[in-house]
Amino acid sequence: MKARSEQAIILTAQEAAFVRQALVAASGIFAQAKAAGGPGLRALQEAALDVPAGGRPLSHVHYDVCLAVDYLDFPMPVRSTR
Repeated sequence: MKARSEQAIILTAQEAAFVRQALVAASGIFAQAKAAGGPGLRALQEAALDVPAGGRPLSHVHYDVCLAVDYLDFPMPVRSTR
């Protein structure tokens, strides 16, 4: 795993809203698959583990998606590098 960059990324309100919408949609798909269970959930779980460069359990991916939404909803203030 690579070290985190300390460089801030600035998104416009439109860009942040677009990214947030995609993340919320992904979270909804994960929740629906979990509620439905069966082969669809198993396929999604297997796909999450089969991602190149180290897949992770679906529950971890879902957590990260929700955390990313929180970061968009409650951004950290940008600090001066001076």
